[in-house]
Parts: sequence; C-alpha cells; structure tokens
Amino acid sequence: MDATVADPLVGQVLDGRYRIESRVARGGMATVYVARDIRLDREIALKVMHSHLASDEDFVRRFIGEAKAAAALSHPNVVAVYDQRTDGEHVFLVMEYVPGRTLRDLLDERGRLGPREALEIMQPVLAALGAAHRSGLVHRDVKPENVLITDDGQIKVADFGLARAESASKMTKTGLIIGTVGYLAPEQVLKGSADVRSDVYAAGVLLFELITGFLPHQGDSPLAVAYKHVNETVPAPSTVVPGLTPEIDLLVTRATSHDPARRPQDANQFLAATAEVHGGLRRDFDERVAAASYSQTAVFESGPAVSGHTAVFGAGPTAPPGYTAPPGYEAYPPERTAADRAIGAITGKYVLIAIGAVAAVILGWAVWYQVSGQYDHVPDKIVGMELNAAKQQLQDDGLQVQIASAVFSDRVKKGQVVKSDPPAGARVSSGSLVTLTPSKGRTPKDVPNVEGKSLNEARDTLRDKGFTPGDVMKESSTTVEKDDVVRTDPAAGERHSPDEPVKIVVSTGMSMPPLVGRNAEEAENQLRSMGLDVNVDKQEDGDKPPNTVLSQTPEAGTGVSRGDSVTIVVNKKDCLFGDFFCRDGGGGDDERIPVPNVTGRTVDDARQALENSGFRVSVVGITGNIVRIQTPNGGEAPRGSTVTLVRGP
Repeated sequence: MDATVADPLVGQVLDGRYRIESRVARGGMATVYVARDIRLDREIALKVMHSHLASDEDFVRRFIGEAKAAAALSHPNVVAVYDQRTDGEHVFLVMEYVPGRTLRDLLDERGRLGPREALEIMQPVLAALGAAHRSGLVHRDVKPENVLITDDGQIKVADFGLARAESASKMTKTGLIIGTVGYLAPEQVLKGSADVRSDVYAAGVLLFELITGFLPHQGDSPLAVAYKHVNETVPAPSTVVPGLTPEIDLLVTRATSHDPARRPQDANQFLAATAEVHGGLRRDFDERVAAASYSQTAVFESGPAVSGHTAVFGAGPTAPPGYTAPPGYEAYPPERTAADRAIGAITGKYVLIAIGAVAAVILGWAVWYQVSGQYDHVPDKIVGMELNAAKQQLQDDGLQVQIASAVFSDRVKKGQVVKSDPPAGARVSSGSLVTLTPSKGRTPKDVPNVEGKSLNEARDTLRDKGFTPGDVMKESSTTVEKDDVVRTDPAAGERHSPDEPVKIVVSTGMSMPPLVGRNAEEAENQLRSMGLDVNVDKQEDGDKPPNTVLSQTPEAGTGVSRGDSVTIVVNKKDCLFGDFFCRDGGGGDDERIPVPNVTGRTVDDARQALENSGFRVSVVGITGNIVRIQTPNGGEAPRGSTVTLVRGP
C-alpha cells in the first residue's frame, strides 16, 4: 500500500462556491480542508463530515442545529463558523481559516510548558468556553487538538457544540462515549451527559497536561482510561513538577473534582480564579520552577510511564495561610464530620455495588466496540514507534497511511512517530486514513562558542550543552594557537539539533609563508609580526639578487606557532662596484626617516600614509580591515624599507 493516498475531494468545488485546495487534518467525525470561497475570494476552512455520519438523518438534523448555535457565538478566541451547507453526500461547515498550529503541536515540540505560560494560554481558552457557556453551549471535547495558535500568538478554540451533534448519531446510541477519553468528566463516562461543568473538568485536565507534559490518567485502552476517570482523582501537578504554588494545585484539583458541584460552576468562574493566580506569580516564576525541576528531567524524558508517577501522587494540595479564593471557588473542601464518616461506612458496600454496575456497563460497551466489525482504533502505542514499524502495524490493521513532514521533538527520538492524526486511541472506520508525523530529532538550539579552547575542552563544552562532538578537521590559522579550536561546523550561535553531531575545526598553527626570492628585511619583518623567533643566516649566491631570501626553515605551508624558531638564509651583499650599488634604493647611504603610527586606521588609509612617507607596506592577517599591530611602530627606519601591518576586526 502506498504511503500517501490522494484525497478525492482535493480540487473539487462544493456547493458551486468552495474550491478545496488541501487537506489539513482528519478526525473521528470529519476531515478538515483548506479551501477558497470563490464568491468572496477569501481563504476558509471546510469541515466535511464523514459519509457514515452524513447519511444519518438524526445526526444531520442535530448537526445543523448545533452549527447554527456555534455560528451565533462571536468571540475573538472562538473559531468563527460562517455557514453550514450540503452538497450531495457531503455535509460540511464553512469556518474561519486559522493559519498556525495546534496546542498539541506546541506540546509535542516543548514537552511541557512553564506554569505561568500555561496559565497565560488557559485564560483565552477559558474566555472562549465562558462565552459559549453564557450562550448555553457546551463544548464537550476540550483538548489540545481543538486549541489553535495563530502565527501571531493568538489563541482560538474550535469545534464548539459538534460533539453534542455527534452524540445524536445512530452510530453512537449503542453506548459509545462521546469526547476524547483522556479529558472526559466522570459524569460523561457514567451517564453520557455533559454540562458546562464537564467542560471545566476537561479544562482542568488540560491545565494539568500543559504543566506536567502528560495526561493524569493513563491506560492500555480507552476503557482503562475511562475507568480511572470514574475511580481515581486527578493528582496535584506539584506531585510531578516541584516548585509549584498551592494556588496552582488548587486550580487543577478543584476543576477536576468528581462532584460537579465542587467545581467552578462554569468557565467564567474558572477564568477568574486562573487570572488571579497568574497575577500573583513572579515574572521569573517559570525559570525558578525549571531550575527546581532540573534534577528530575531524566525521569520524565523517557515518557509518561504511569507506574513511574503513581508513587509520587499525593493526597492533594492545601491552600497557603491567608489565601483567599475567588468567589465561587472555595479554597478548602469542607471537612467530613463524624456523621459523614459513619454514613460513609454504612453506604460503602452500596458504592462498591454501584461501581460494579458501572464497570458492567462499560464492559458491555467495550465488547460491542470490539466486535462491531465496522470500526477500529488507532493503536495507543503508535507514538514513539519507529516510523516503518508504525506504518506496517496500521496497514496490517486495515488502515491507510500517510506520512507528514517531520517535526522537531524533545520527547521522541529521530525517526520515531511524534503524533498521529487521528490521535492514538481514536475510533476510526476500517480503511480510514491515518497521518503519521515522524520526529527529525530534538529541537535545534544555539551551538556554543568554543573558539580558542583545547580540543578536549571543546568536546566537554559541547557535551555539557547537549551536543555530540563530531569529526575533527584541521586548518591553518594566524590567530589561533596550534591544536586549539578555530571554529565549529555549524558555527557558534547557529541553531542545530542536538541529534546531529557538531564538527570541530582545529588549528594547525600559522602557516609558514613563502619567502624565497623576497626582500630579506620584508621577510624578516613579516615573520616577527607573526610572533616568531627569526634567525637570519647569510651566504653568497652570485646567481641570485643580493639581500634576498635564498631558503627558509621550515618550508612554506608548514604549521608554526607563536614563539617557534624559524630561519631564513639571505644572499649577502657582494657587488662588483662595491656595496654602494647593492643597497635597496639604488645608492647612497641609507636615509632614515620617521615611521608614521597608523595603528587603528583602516588598512587602505594606513597603506597610503606609509607609501606617501616613502615606505613599502606588507599586510598580514585573514580577516578585518583595521590595523591592529604595525612593525616597526614609530621611530625611524630606512627609506624604502618595509612596514608590516597586521589586520584585525
């Protein structure tokens, strides 16, 4: 089976107006496309219902009603619904197109958020839910996938009221629990009913996930997770992330109370409490929590294994002295009286009977779910699998597979699956398309500057910053000592994934310049400007010009370091008509003239000034356009002799 499957709707025009351009997501109820409204010439999103739901009259009727309610909901943090249309077998919504990414994408990239940042994201989410609750609309499926983040950082919530429409489908009247199981309130599991307080529960779970990086209830199947929602409380996030305040713990534990009456009574109350807690945090609170959590990083990098976290889940938070909760959001749960405990002892056996009945109902649903033959679900363990293995497993289960572009992830290794669409555990029909997103390694970060360090020091620094030292290459350098690091590849400051090695370039020292045939004084000055110890030997060679270099040790191109001893052999002056005609300049005694100080000037200006004064100029150095060193520097020197300039940045 091919890895990519063409979508037959792409390229079609629905209702004579909406041209579908590309598919962006596929869920359990619908597929979302980017389209263009030909009439208004604007980009929009189309949410096209799956055919098995579109053929259900009860569903379509309820869906149209809910779409009208969602369209009436106008709020800057709500994805706008423009219209609901039908074109043949296609029932679809016309919605605002929000370019950007989902909150799930952000979590996949970051692992978890700082608590202050998490509260900042929760406030527009709760504002959107609060607007819906004031209109009598319940979301029923609050989760990171339904929270969109625009390119400029604005938060928008999508899919208001659609889960309720799905609950009317004949396909769901045999016991299927509506909503994503990881965020379901206990009453949704037990009764299949939801009100605004169910959205508050899901928002509390979402806040826990943003702060800790994983859902509070884990299990091998949707049934196991649903059972935990009914029988286990959501722990305080501070039991996982040290350094949190009791107020943050209280936000989560009260919002996720099993008793809806104990929760904030709608998203607006939850928003007021969240804003108050956020306002009381220091601006550097996230950095402080990160520092407190550093020692536990290794525990969580391997993933949210439930057994690894159960032991630290405590009994819950207590409010700090003097803390006053917002109205409707009491700081302390009421203490149980002796009478309450006595009644609890008497009724305990009935509670066990009720739990057994609930388990029987859930078990009946699970049996139907598994044997109905019409549906399958995306395997729970698909995230973290090697891409090819995940693809093969899905295909063996009768599902089609599409591979999305790889993304960076700090939690999933390179080549493994970061996420699936629909997500793991989602219920899908046989033959449905599942999109897998592979990891291309950990999120890039800045390569540290190790220039001038020894090779071992550079390797240690790279490892300390999370990088793997790579191959070692060598090149000459006039500024870096032999065997020290010249640069890295990628260069210092560039963004680079820690999963890719960093190459190290080591200096072979300065390169001995070619001097044979050059003027002896000029050659000597250049060598001294390089910090070398110069020895000058003389010998006579009548076939070569006088006062020129006959040979050099070491040879040109050899690596040298400051302080090294080098030797040049100079042809001594021996002319037929005496020394007078052999001197540079053509005759007469050497005239000594002042040497201008050009340090700090540009190379071109310095060269012009020295040449105008009667000197030759030699420029050494690789980079920069400013004279940093000159030899000789001031004083007097023979007219026509060479002044060496060392350039630098």
